[in-house]
Amino acid sequence: MKSQSSPRLLQLAVVVFAIGLAAIVALFVTPLVTDGGTAPTFVYLLTMCAPVGFVIGLVFALRSGRRAR
Repeated sequence: MKSQSSPRLLQLAVVVFAIGLAAIVALFVTPLVTDGGTAPTFVYLLTMCAPVGFVIGLVFALRSGRRAR
């Protein structure tokens, strides 16, 4: 009995992690573009998507590993 939610969980993890990585890149590029200005607050908040996506990926790996036994 395979569940279709597992690949979606992996896709969600990849998307959330990619958003977090893009926000981290934007965080470092913003001062270069704006002559030393800081990034807006939402960019700092979006950087937290990287560890959240990583944790979702770990949950997917643990769930899929249990099913394989």
